[in-house]
Amino acid sequence: MSELTDIKKGLLIKYNGEPYVVMEANFLRMQQRKPVMQTKLKNIKTGKVVEYSFKQGESAEPADITRHKANYLYEEKGRYAFMEQENYEQYEIEKEMVGEAAKFLKESQEVDLIFYEENIIGVELPPKVVLKVISAPPGIKGDTVSGSGKPVTLETGAVINAPLFVNEGDMVRVNTQTGEYVERA
Repeated sequence: MSELTDIKKGLLIKYNGEPYVVMEANFLRMQQRKPVMQTKLKNIKTGKVVEYSFKQGESAEPADITRHKANYLYEEKGRYAFMEQENYEQYEIEKEMVGEAAKFLKESQEVDLIFYEENIIGVELPPKVVLKVISAPPGIKGDTVSGSGKPVTLETGAVINAPLFVNEGDMVRVNTQTGEYVERA
């Protein structure tokens, strides 16, 4: 059981019998009141976000979530196929469960499959992935206004904003949580 002060951003907990991830956690102590931990919780299964204030003496039960290393195989008709690395078992997952991670998936890429009570509830990519730029408009000479960039299309079909010096055929590193360009690879 997690105590009030142990509740932090990124913690996986069970709330109302469902698995949630803590998106925000703010500890408040006001005069002549008991301290509370104000949180924003995101349901891992449905994606629904709720706000809840944990009071002193309340505790959060950690969610029983396991992760299995797997490789992405292919996508067909809105279903994504993955193969577990340890036992070579294959899973097909609906596009809704893959979510935003679908924009950065390429064949044979290693991912974590997230299981809750023996059911897959999501896919987690590494924090950064290297992808090839397949189309990029040419950078215009003299167009170097600070913070400027250009939209480039990656091999997975995702469009990100990249600096002017990035060209077609370059390999770039992308942050999978924010979808932003990090650096050339």
